[in-house]
Formats: sequence, structure tokens, C-alpha cells
Amino acid sequence: MELSSIKDAFDRVAKKQKLSSSKSQEVVDQVGREIEQALATIQSSRDLSSPVDQKSVLTELKFKIDAIGPLQQLEGSNKELNASISKYQKLLEKLLNPDISKAYRNVDFDTRIINQIIANHFYRQGLFDLGDSVVNEAGEPDATALRSQFLEMHQIIAAMREKNLQPALTWVSANREKLDHIGSNLELKIHRLQFVEVLQNGTRADALKYARTYLAPFASLNKDEFPKLMGCLLYAGRLESSPYSELMSPIHWEMTTEELARQFCTLLGQSYENPLSVAVAAGVEGLPTLLKLANVMAAKKQEWQEMKQLPVPVELGKEFQFHSIFVCPVSRDQGSEENPPMLLPCLHVLCKQSIMKLSKNSTRTFKCPYCPAEATVTHCRQLYF
Repeated sequence: MELSSIKDAFDRVAKKQKLSSSKSQEVVDQVGREIEQALATIQSSRDLSSPVDQKSVLTELKFKIDAIGPLQQLEGSNKELNASISKYQKLLEKLLNPDISKAYRNVDFDTRIINQIIANHFYRQGLFDLGDSVVNEAGEPDATALRSQFLEMHQIIAAMREKNLQPALTWVSANREKLDHIGSNLELKIHRLQFVEVLQNGTRADALKYARTYLAPFASLNKDEFPKLMGCLLYAGRLESSPYSELMSPIHWEMTTEELARQFCTLLGQSYENPLSVAVAAGVEGLPTLLKLANVMAAKKQEWQEMKQLPVPVELGKEFQFHSIFVCPVSRDQGSEENPPMLLPCLHVLCKQSIMKLSKNSTRTFKCPYCPAEATVTHCRQLYF
């Protein structure tokens, strides 16, 4: 992949630069030592009992420096570095085609939706001034539909970073039924953080009261968790030197804060990952393949803009795979609403169009391409991913 080639080339340049820098420093240090020795010899000439010929000292210094050949050594190492940089520049010019318009497809975008996506991108990041500017300049007041919810989320997160859990507790209490429906134990985790804070900064009686009031309702469903929490009561005020000191780790705050943000977005019907960021990242990763495809098809005088499906797959990382994709093993076509995957009685799966071809448009039985079992179209069932 082009990005891998660029990274490898960059690593080679970085290695050359490191070697060149090390070599240059070595030469400079060597010349410096010779100069320091000559200066020490000249300064010793102040002792009249052993006069030193300064001219001979300087002559000898010049001879030693000429023997070191600092200019030749520096020129040699820098020449290799410059050659490596030049190759890297040519590689970038070759692989990073600046004319990305070749990969552009003419699509009728709904500008209203695009403005909403951009505004929500800033709201999701907590950049509310920028989001408001986009909404005002685009004249799309409806784009602020999620502003108040994301504002609440960021206020809760900001409070948690200050170790103030009250806004988070208020939110989970108000949304307890919805959180229970998705199997969340976020409320317990937040109460656990608060319990540890009370235990460390308050009295044992305060911590016990908090546990009875807020932790007890979760005891029956979290039996493994509670012995550890109750054991903490023995170390009130000195939890850091106890067997349970791990509960004081900042990682618990970070993980709980992230989980709250995830579940906040889930209840909003939004993904935790920023959709605009994901789309741009996926586009950047897929762009080299699309540019190469556009160049190949241009050479064959074919117009890929008119194609409904790309002739080659665009490989993306697992982080960009959000749902299953079926590719028919017979036709190599990707499943779609018009050409869905179909389950045969033998439990093999083909796309609908392949089954129709094998059955001559449902006029006869056909054999599964992967086993000798026979089937008819009526025996096949559509699969939903």
C-alpha cells in the first residue's frame, strides 16, 4: 500500500539523518579535542622554565586536523542524507498525486444534511462556538437539534475531570431505565468512584452510610464486586497503603468517563466515534486505490463515474468495518437489497442472482456449487445481516 511505502521511505530518511547527525557530532568533538589540547599546550608556555614554540604547536594542530579531514567527513555524511531526502521527495511526488479530483464522483449532496453533519461534528467535540458559527452562516437553525444534549454531555465530563460526580449521578438516575435496557452497569461504576472518594476523604461511618444507601441496591447482581468494596472499609483514610489501592488508580476515572460518553451517545442514537472523522479517515485510506483505479480506467477510455459498483475492492482496516458484508462466492458480487444473500437447504449461502442463474430463473432444480445437494428457489431463504 502507498502509505506503507511512504512510511518505510520516511523511516530510512530518519535513520540516515540520525547517522549523519551522530557522525557530524563525532567529527566536531574530535576537532574540538585537538584544539583544546593545543590551547592547553600553549597556555603551559607561561612557565618560563619550559618555553613552548607556539608556531610549532599550531603547525602540529593543523596537521592533525588535516589528518581528521572534517570537511570531507561532513560532506560525505550529508551527501548520503541529501540523496536519501531527494529519493523520498520523488517518492512523495509519485505516490501522493495532488490531483485528487480524479477520484471524485458527481453526487447530489443535500447541503442541509452536510451542514448538520459539520455542526454536529463541532458540537460533539465540545466546540460549540464553531458549531454555532456554521449554523448561523449556513442559515440552518434545525442543525442545533443535538446541541443541548452534547452540551450536557461535555458539562458532565468536565465535572468528572474535576472529580465532581454529582452531574453524572443525576444523569444516570434520570436515565436508569434506558441504561438498564441496554445492560449497562454505569451507575454502579460511578457510585463506586464516589464511594472510594468518601472512604479516602471522609470517615468510615460516612463510607458505610454511602454504601448502604447507594451501593446496596446493586449487591445482588454484583456479588463478586462487593466483598472487595466492603473490605475497603477497614482502610478508611489510608486506602493507598491497602490491598485495595488499585481502586484509587486514575484509570478508573478515565474508563468510566469514556463509558459515560459512549452510553450518552448510544441513548441519543448516535455513534461514539465521530462520523465525520471516520468518513474522512476512511476516505484518506481508500484514496490511493481510487486514484489508481481512475488512472487505469482513463487509460482504457472507460468512465468510472458512471459505474454503480467499483470493479476492485477498497481495502479498509477493521476499525472501519461496522457491519457484516456478504460477497457471493460464485459471482464475487457484494450483497445488496436487489441481490441479497440466500440460504440454501444445505446451509451454503449464495446471492440471489447466482441462484436465479443456476435455476434458469426458477424453472428447474439446481445443485449447490459446494456440495451435491439439490435445491429449488422456493427452498432458499433470504438472510439478513
